Amino acid sequence: MLKVNDNYQKLPGSYLFSTIGKKVAAYTQANPDRKVIRLGIGDVTQPIAPAIIAAMHRAVDEMGKAETFHGYAPDLGYEFLRNAIVENDYRARGCEITADEIFVSDGAKCDSGNIQELFALDNRIAVTDPVYPVYVDSNVMAGRTGTYDEGAGVWSDVIYMPCTMENDFVPAFPKETPDVIYLCFPNNPTGTTITRKQLQTWVDYANKNGALIIYDAAYEAYISEEDVAHSIYECEGARTCAIELRSFSKNAGFTGVRLGFTVVPKELVFEGQPLNAMWARRHGTKYNGAPYIVQRAGEAVYSPEGKAQLKEQVATYMKNAHVIYGGLKEAGYTVFGGINAPYIWLKTPDGMTSWEFFDFLLEKANVVGTPGAGFGPSGEGYFRLTAFGSYENTVEALERIKAL
Repeated sequence: MLKVNDNYQKLPGSYLFSTIGKKVAAYTQANPDRKVIRLGIGDVTQPIAPAIIAAMHRAVDEMGKAETFHGYAPDLGYEFLRNAIVENDYRARGCEITADEIFVSDGAKCDSGNIQELFALDNRIAVTDPVYPVYVDSNVMAGRTGTYDEGAGVWSDVIYMPCTMENDFVPAFPKETPDVIYLCFPNNPTGTTITRKQLQTWVDYANKNGALIIYDAAYEAYISEEDVAHSIYECEGARTCAIELRSFSKNAGFTGVRLGFTVVPKELVFEGQPLNAMWARRHGTKYNGAPYIVQRAGEAVYSPEGKAQLKEQVATYMKNAHVIYGGLKEAGYTVFGGINAPYIWLKTPDGMTSWEFFDFLLEKANVVGTPGAGFGPSGEGYFRLTAFGSYENTVEALERIKAL
């Protein structure tokens, strides 16, 4: 008789954003006359930039001719895209990354969930808390996290590194030594980040303790401060302790197009096994590659026209972030983020739990955000709003909130 993976039964409830979607759907069905403004999920709203659309059209035309048709993509991705990534994202910043260390995929979310397949089940993981739910949930599915304490909202075998206003959202080195450390900067959900010097201390810590850092840099395009690293490979020694995840979703609006990549340096060797070769084997066995059309679109991101157009898009979203941040401060909220990231993280008012504030905001202002509790135990008492809506909707949402 078939036996199922009972680790799935350990997962509490449904995925955070599925739960939010159901609650909002129920509310809109019951109140069809009310305009609900969604500032919850981190989905972009601006159309794909013209330079990228033009590249996609050219690629579609190529697919219609026998002499330029493309079938399965190379395992690591097309060289034209990997070379563009190396030159623009790494060598331009003084980082020594080579094309055969780049693995093109359909997005950082999949990679952040799949990367844990390389590690033994008795490895201990450490996560910043609050944290993007996929890091923990994918390890739950694998059977690496122990038992769940529903009251405390923690897993017995996960090392939590609290990031709250009391420590300026900067994680401290854990008392227990982890094997795998998940870091996301600029951070989702808090919208905060750490300096290059602070990141260097994590690289030094990982190398000293034989740990691996999974570094999620999905929001690097939004960094505005000079002392914040765009890549962990700007830090000395990162090639021997860090894997970096990148996404085209937020910097180029590819949430509906799907493209990302993972960087696995060849110096990453544990127990005599090179992680680059292991990930290459996993990638080639389980993945058939991002479509040629999409990879050509990714290449156009790095064209002069693409860079200029995407810089304008990022500026538009950050303009929204400034509206949200300033409006909330004016209304008396305690607010964080919004400087190097398109997320604003606020303290819930009047002692409300994060889900109570979610309901309050939905019912009284018809605005959707994300409860901090969905990101981990240290997220309770906080709430996330995103800057990915239209400017008009963002302004209207803040006027509604200020009127409460």
